[in-house]
Amino acid sequence: MNLRLGISPCPNDTFAFHAIMHRAIDLRGLEFDIDLHDVQALNDGLAAGEYDIAKASFAAALQLAPTHGVLRAGSALGFGVGPLLVAASPDTRLSPDSTVLCPGPDTTATLLFRCLHPDSARISHRVFSEIVPALRAGEADTGVLIHEGRLTYQRDGLTLLEDLGASFEDVTGAPVPLGGILARLDLGDDVLERANAVIRDSIAYAWAHRAETLPTIREHAQEMDEAVIWPYVELYVTEHTSDLGADGERALAALRELGESAGIAPSGMPLRLLGRGPR
Repeated sequence: MNLRLGISPCPNDTFAFHAIMHRAIDLRGLEFDIDLHDVQALNDGLAAGEYDIAKASFAAALQLAPTHGVLRAGSALGFGVGPLLVAASPDTRLSPDSTVLCPGPDTTATLLFRCLHPDSARISHRVFSEIVPALRAGEADTGVLIHEGRLTYQRDGLTLLEDLGASFEDVTGAPVPLGGILARLDLGDDVLERANAVIRDSIAYAWAHRAETLPTIREHAQEMDEAVIWPYVELYVTEHTSDLGADGERALAALRELGESAGIAPSGMPLRLLGRGPR
């Protein structure tokens, strides 16, 4: 069976999906046509029916819950991994009138910012890789960084205003659920189970053949320095990437509750988790 698969070009995804991209493991009778795009483009593509399976923001997953579920393998979540609110000037303070750049309307980063700062009205969106240059050029007061930005903002001369992930952790007591692998529910249980198992196998292969994945990571990464790549991979590819587990379920429930209470996420539509955990 041929599946349209979308992932991001970020090191955690290209690391985790390297073995699928290069057919280095048993694909369990599945074939994958793979596209790599920014996470907001993946969110949009899933909503438009362009993908059978794709990495997506968990904020988008809340919107797509009637038609899509979350595979247990492939997610990015944890403590100390959330988006950061930064500014170019150390004198900047967030106010309702501050201009804020976010990495897409359906990203978890934007959902967290809106939930934690409901009075902020001047939000605009850029591809995540354009936010740092825009801040340095004075095009906005503040910006929300994801991906490599968590590790490089100080090098880029930016000032941390708030760790939005830490704020979510303080409010909910749960790890931050950033993004996961969404799949169409109508693919059927057998295909969904096999896809989940293939992704879990690909992650295990990547850790067992770490050096082999580096050319794949470098081919697509925004940040090429190994001193950033490997800490990035280790930060976002964790035990929860192999399987969401109980912490993942708790994190998704907390995100949904926070989004519902802020009137941002749809109510009464829990996410369906797909596939079995590792045996």
